[in-house]
Amino acid sequence: MEQLIYLGRLRGMTKQEVQVEASKWLSRFQAEQYKNIKIEQLSKGNQQKIQFVAAVMHQPELLILDEPFSGLDPINMNTLKAAVLDLQKDGTTIVFSSHQMNQVESLCENLSILKDGEQVVNGRLSEVKANYKNRKLRVRCDFDIRALENFSGVIGISGSTEEKVIEITSRDMVPIIFDWLQGRGVVTLFELEEPTLHDIFVDKAGGR
Repeated sequence: MEQLIYLGRLRGMTKQEVQVEASKWLSRFQAEQYKNIKIEQLSKGNQQKIQFVAAVMHQPELLILDEPFSGLDPINMNTLKAAVLDLQKDGTTIVFSSHQMNQVESLCENLSILKDGEQVVNGRLSEVKANYKNRKLRVRCDFDIRALENFSGVIGISGSTEEKVIEITSRDMVPIIFDWLQGRGVVTLFELEEPTLHDIFVDKAGGR
């Protein structure tokens, strides 16, 4: 608490204001018992939570988070994620930096992907995913589909014996593959998957 009071005073808060706000956040993170404990005596996860409290207790207009979930178990990760979303709802602009694409996908509205310091993807998350050409088709059937690998719009085929994943260059390949499947046997699944941000990141920043 001494450290939080010190940092809060640097940001223009009174001691009483810090105590009220810090106590509110410590209670939310179930960390009230650490008020009189030195930072270095805390686990990495609890240190993360205290750092977050120090960053938000003065109600900033802009919050920059760099890998904020590092060192947190799934329960504390969900708690911190809920706190971030609440801050966003209350009007805080949040810049979030992470290599965990599932976290970016669940938190961000706009994104920028960098490779070697250069921006390779930029825009609203929904638009980035909608404009991404490479797609995946999930197909479950009782016959061999390896001949599709010879199609110019098919990047590759993977998956198990029961279910195959066909990676294609664009949506235009969907009706072509659908027509090819007709009459060859029983097809029990034909599904076009939305690309994940993980797929887009690997493609755009992975040197593929």
